[in-house]
Amino acid sequence: MRIGGLASGIDTETIIKQLMDAERIPLDKMGQDKTKLEWQRDAFRDLNKKLLELDNMMLDMKLSKTYNSKSIVSTMEGAVTATATAGASNGTYKINVKELASAAINVGEELGNDFDVDAPLGSQSGPIVFTTFDKDGEAQVHSYDISETDSLKDVMKRINDDPDNNVRMTYDNNAKKVILETTRTGNYNENEDIAGGSEIVFGKVVIEGEGISIEDGSDSFFTGLLKMNQGNEQGGDNAKFTYNDAYEVISKDNNYTLNGISFQFNDTTDGKNANLTINNDVDAAFDNIMAFVDKYNEVVELFNGSQQETRYRDFPPLTDAQREEMSEKEIELWEEKAKSGLLKGEGVITNGLFSMRQGWYSSVETGGQFTTLTQIGISTSKDYLDGGKLIVDEEDLRAALQEDPAGVQKLFSNSEEGASRGLVNRLEDAVESTMKRINQSAGKGTDTLENYTIGKRMKDLDNRIGAFEDKLKSIEDRYWRQFSAMEQAISRMNNQSAMLMNAFGGGMM
Repeated sequence: MRIGGLASGIDTETIIKQLMDAERIPLDKMGQDKTKLEWQRDAFRDLNKKLLELDNMMLDMKLSKTYNSKSIVSTMEGAVTATATAGASNGTYKINVKELASAAINVGEELGNDFDVDAPLGSQSGPIVFTTFDKDGEAQVHSYDISETDSLKDVMKRINDDPDNNVRMTYDNNAKKVILETTRTGNYNENEDIAGGSEIVFGKVVIEGEGISIEDGSDSFFTGLLKMNQGNEQGGDNAKFTYNDAYEVISKDNNYTLNGISFQFNDTTDGKNANLTINNDVDAAFDNIMAFVDKYNEVVELFNGSQQETRYRDFPPLTDAQREEMSEKEIELWEEKAKSGLLKGEGVITNGLFSMRQGWYSSVETGGQFTTLTQIGISTSKDYLDGGKLIVDEEDLRAALQEDPAGVQKLFSNSEEGASRGLVNRLEDAVESTMKRINQSAGKGTDTLENYTIGKRMKDLDNRIGAFEDKLKSIEDRYWRQFSAMEQAISRMNNQSAMLMNAFGGGMM
């Protein structure tokens, strides 16, 4: 603890504080400089986030589906719907669904109220075997070793956890019945000589030449314990439909893809045709392009705005002492001006804005009718304050998409180099170059200070601030030593004066 002024009566602590406040002015200035660099870095990174959003949208702008989306209308949506790829041909397609594909299911008889799904199987232990069939109709045998302590619940879990058997076993506790069903639709066992064409055969199916046998029938488990009957299996049917009144199709699933069109079957059509009409989805393509234009204009507005902001040099970042003397509203208004114009005149911004705009003005050698943006209703704003925003004539853009969506796609996303390079590809080059330069200047969130230009300046300030703080400590210590020495000198003088007074006073008595 430092205590001063006892001998002199001087408020030493206040005087030293005032002296140190004057000494601290350069430190406050360095702190303000660092804060300004942090603001500048964060402003750069905010711009880069928007550039990244635009860059991600440009990936979609290279895809055919962005321009060639298809709309499909079905006259029997409850029975047949469809989706189509960009390459699907427009037109009307007739679908007559005669049968739906179904999963196979076998329900056992009631097991009685005394049956406990958690009780050990006891004598029913041993391998449990059943057979399913693959897409080629080949038998696939599934065997599970069951111990005396295993319950039916354990068996069901073992069967249901097997990803290769396409089978699910459940127990209806209300009806006291076991349900065995396939997890896929379709007829995979087309051989009626194998358990009447069942999809799940109790036991191991063995085919030798023309001979068919079922070994390890697991009768004691499926038919005995679970009271199931092989002949009770239902379902396991294929979907059957006619395409355009001529082509008979069988599918194991309730969907089928043909010529880029994926049909989904939800019900039969009762002997009638469901007519599905496919056209170019101009609205979807238009919305995709407009979303891209809006994002591009948002980026241009941010870049352009950063160069139009006023820079208030008389509003540096506030020091901690200044903040303590201001209200929150005063701080907010001050910092609004202090942060204005942080990126004004930055070459990476002005050059980036120029390079992004430049690509729109050149034509693209597409080999088709669309070679410039203006031909599809898009142009750059003539107002210089807009900084090169894109303006869209919606009617012209819709007309171009209706007439030649592939031509619009090629104008935007032709991947060839040189004069044939698409407009989006050119923009992508400019955006990624600008992002790289901003990263070099402001870094990413995971970068250390040494890895980018502003960070290096911040680190240099940190070092200077640390050294100056050490210097201030030494200066403060020196002030205290000087004032302490003064106090000691005054104290000695006071003591000597008192001794003299005592001496003179004593001689007169």
